[in-house]
Amino acid sequence: MRLLLIEDDPRSARYLMRALGESGHVADHVADGATGLAMAREGIYDVIVVDRRMPGMDGIALLAELRRSDGATPVLMVSALGSTRERVDGLRAGADDYLVKPYAFSEILARLEALARRNDASRRQVVLVLDDLVLDTVARSARRGARELPLQAREYALLEQLMRRPGQVLTRAMLLEAAWDYDFDPRANIIDMHMHRLRAKVDGEGEAALIHTVAGAGYCIRATAGGEYL
Repeated sequence: MRLLLIEDDPRSARYLMRALGESGHVADHVADGATGLAMAREGIYDVIVVDRRMPGMDGIALLAELRRSDGATPVLMVSALGSTRERVDGLRAGADDYLVKPYAFSEILARLEALARRNDASRRQVVLVLDDLVLDTVARSARRGARELPLQAREYALLEQLMRRPGQVLTRAMLLEAAWDYDFDPRANIIDMHMHRLRAKVDGEGEAALIHTVAGAGYCIRATAGGEYL
């Protein structure tokens, strides 16, 4: 998953960001509502986590603004305020779920995964197929024919982006945005290095190439002649 955390408490943010990273997820963090709203509107996140109480624009106001243009991206609101009325206010403002602090990481992770699955079920395919290449976004596994592909987290994220847009050229900037943190300062060839390793795993010896470099533009994945997309 790629997540956006909008949380002004540095201790809570450090804890959650570290745990999400260790679980193989990509997360961006901002500490104020106005910046968080601007980033949320970019539409690149699977799930957004919003703290209810923040200086300036709080979580309720942020959600009200976000839902004017984005009614689909799942939002989990977290707060120390746990009364029934507070929960109802958060959900009515546009949150898809509400979690009271303090929380265990196992619980927030389960809730985030459930929200991401629900979002996938409504607008995305769960299993992506191109020729004999299969990517299961729930199990986070990939195989080509009978071969299981041992993908690292970044390689998986890159392959998912390609397979969701078969035949479309994805620029290095688009791929970087999908698989790295928002403020990541990459080396010039970081995408090319990861794509080289990904292609070596996907396009094995004797197999038709599915991933292609488009000179001066980026990369694309496309079916072989007579192949199909699902």
